[in-house]
Amino acid sequence: MLLGVPVAFAFLAVDVVGVLIFMGGEGGLLQLIANATESLTKFTLVPVPLFVMMGELFFHTGLARRVFDAFDTCFGRLPGRLSYVTVAGGTAFATLSGSSMANTAMLGSLMVPEMLKRGYKKHMAIGPILGTGGLAMIIPPSTLAVLLGTLARVDIGALLIAGILPGLLLAAFYAALIYGQTRIDPSAAPEYPAPQVPFTRKLRIVVVNVLPMSLVIFLVVGLILLGVATPTESAAFGVLGVLLLGAVFRCLTWGAIVESLTRTISVTAMVFMIIIGSTTFSQLLAFSGATSGILSVVTALNGEPLPVLLVTLLALLCLGAFMDQVSMMLLTLPVFIPLAQSLGFDLVWFGLLMLLGLEVGLITPPFGLLLFVMMGVAPKGTTLPEVALAGMPYVVCALFVIGLVVAFPEIALYMPGLMK
Repeated sequence: MLLGVPVAFAFLAVDVVGVLIFMGGEGGLLQLIANATESLTKFTLVPVPLFVMMGELFFHTGLARRVFDAFDTCFGRLPGRLSYVTVAGGTAFATLSGSSMANTAMLGSLMVPEMLKRGYKKHMAIGPILGTGGLAMIIPPSTLAVLLGTLARVDIGALLIAGILPGLLLAAFYAALIYGQTRIDPSAAPEYPAPQVPFTRKLRIVVVNVLPMSLVIFLVVGLILLGVATPTESAAFGVLGVLLLGAVFRCLTWGAIVESLTRTISVTAMVFMIIIGSTTFSQLLAFSGATSGILSVVTALNGEPLPVLLVTLLALLCLGAFMDQVSMMLLTLPVFIPLAQSLGFDLVWFGLLMLLGLEVGLITPPFGLLLFVMMGVAPKGTTLPEVALAGMPYVVCALFVIGLVVAFPEIALYMPGLMK
């Protein structure tokens, strides 16, 4: 990976060498091929392309723009209102997307030019986007949560639902942070004339442009919570919901469908290639004795659960500075999940903590993935240090929420408890 080899091929290269050494030459290679088929022919992986497609359709049809325009009208003359619009709209898009990269790219291209034109300082324009962009990793539908649940054999529905309260809590902290920044430095988000909109018109805008989107949220989250549909079925309903809304608003064009399908195939192929490599990698760790060796070291140290948990979270934060989230998760799961089981952790709670740790890694320099996505849509002249510094207060918010979830597990487990 440090040499710049694509993640999927880096995994496969290590796998080929590993099976030749540990699994008996030709027989090991045949096992590698068998693993490729077995790892991908799982019904639980079907939500991955469906959630990706749902977000792509929502973006390319223009439905996302309608939601942001509605929030913009409703916030009126509130100081720093475009930053608040970013958090509110980004949180809404997170419930309809499942992709942090898509969330950040859309928010950046949609909001940054407008905020800078209105005189916002760069940290007020870029920071909320970096923070809110990562919410798609936690709030359902989260593609990464589906992958984690599938590979760690954790209840996917419970893991998806567990992200609702921490995700909303994180969005509330982001809003509080923006309020604090505007109070300390009012010039960071200067006020500008905004037309007075009557309450009845605001209500009509919300009913027409925002309320229909709640149908998609219900189809994804509500059906899982009510026990009516599995995550796979709810993902299919979510795609159907976006298609119906696109048709109703007359923005479902052939070009939008083709572009959405193309992007879905591209992202899904990349993720599935990494899964193929990581599955055999997990077996190699177990077969070579590496996993049991790590567990025996922890046991010999008489490790208390809390220090071990903090070390695993610290490992994710460190890796997040250098690797993408899918690679991090697939690299650490073979070690972290057996470790969590040996310490008696609730795997839904532990899985959510992993997702929160991965989310922080998205915006930690030098190689946080969302930093580069943001650089791609930021105006010319924007430097990486500027982007990284803008994201730091949001990293602090995320770390605080991780601390709350560790101290009060019910924040993560309350919603899954309702499913039972």
